[in-house]
Amino acid sequence: MTFGFAPPSTTSLTTAVGGASRHGRLLEPAEWTAAGVPLLRNPREVVSGLHSRHSPVPSTAMIAVLGPEEQLVASVSFVQRSASADGWEYRNALLSGLRRVIPHDLRRRTPVRTAVLLYCREGDERWTEEDGAWMWGLRDACTLHGLRCGAYITLTRGGWQVLGEGRGGRRPSSDSRPERLGDTVAEFPAVALRTGGGATEVLRRTAAR
Repeated sequence: MTFGFAPPSTTSLTTAVGGASRHGRLLEPAEWTAAGVPLLRNPREVVSGLHSRHSPVPSTAMIAVLGPEEQLVASVSFVQRSASADGWEYRNALLSGLRRVIPHDLRRRTPVRTAVLLYCREGDERWTEEDGAWMWGLRDACTLHGLRCGAYITLTRGGWQVLGEGRGGRRPSSDSRPERLGDTVAEFPAVALRTGGGATEVLRRTAAR
């Protein structure tokens, strides 16, 4: 299992926050692989579903909560444009979104639901420090919400890629038109999400019936 490496796409965490990696707020590829993140049975279906539900543009984060049979329980998306974002801020944004769409599972001894993160960004599929910060944020948000940490997937012009697994595809991509959803998904109005930097972004919510 191998990773490609590339310079950070839009935001350099090291320069933007004075060395975020010094504080451990990002995960290196080897650390993510060693974490034993559960494999998705059908990542293409998960990616296509989130792409259709949230119509992402670059800088859109989409987090889905999956049940024990990998069925969609809830999902939420928001645009993260803060130039000073790091893993800590990403964690807070993901946790805020999760709290809006689904109760926590902290009373359970073992997590039964899994959170998967799809992030639409510029650049190619190779790992960046920005990806490392999202991985750190996803893992921490899952712990604080009582969920199992699932896959981290990037969506770029070249397609989608499950980092750490070597699985991916050309469609959908960040340039693709979202496919029409079926009648089994209930849509909810957009709400405002106030990020740590004080900027208000649009957060979209969906939940499966």
